[in-house]
Amino acid sequence: MEFNIITIFPHILDSYYKESILGRAQKNKIIKINYINLRDFTNDKHRSVDDSPYGGGAGMILKVEPIIKAIKSIRKKRNSKIILLDPKGKKYNQKRATEFSKLNQIIFVNGYYEGIDARIDKFVDEKISLGDFVLTNSELACAIIIDSVSRLIPKVLGNKESLKYESHNDGLEYPQYTRPKIFKYKNKNYKVPKVLLSGNHKEIENWRKSKIK
Repeated sequence: MEFNIITIFPHILDSYYKESILGRAQKNKIIKINYINLRDFTNDKHRSVDDSPYGGGAGMILKVEPIIKAIKSIRKKRNSKIILLDPKGKKYNQKRATEFSKLNQIIFVNGYYEGIDARIDKFVDEKISLGDFVLTNSELACAIIIDSVSRLIPKVLGNKESLKYESHNDGLEYPQYTRPKIFKYKNKNYKVPKVLLSGNHKEIENWRKSKIK
């Protein structure tokens, strides 16, 4: 899977993408994350990516021309999508993450300031929103989607069982416990459920299923 991020802050989340599961997945060449600096596709000496809106109004608007040039510079693969991170887009969820994990490539268009020239709508496949709130920029939303999609790609997670009762697939996960068996705090004992200590895998499986909400 290849993720292409069109951005004006190409290194803002470097440390996140290089650590843990995403870092290993890139090292093992299961996923690839590319940054495309939007300022490289401007024509003026100031490398301006925005301008004031026609008709007046507060703030600045991202220009459509450099974004289209950036999109065209990316070598598109089969089975790919161009996604605009937009508060007015479809709500993102686990079902969409699963659908996206079947793609070969995702191209992300990130928004800033007061928005993007509306003509961008003609050049993207889909608009996605994480929820009814506003971020300073959409790099965080982009990272969340990359994280949630990547972990569904074969071999990214070391243990296939991790996905068996994945949160939000068939309800939320069952409660889990580890050592010690009894945790003492302020004269109270907090115990691990007996069934998990029984060694009876069928009963454990039934208990877990009963706890999924």
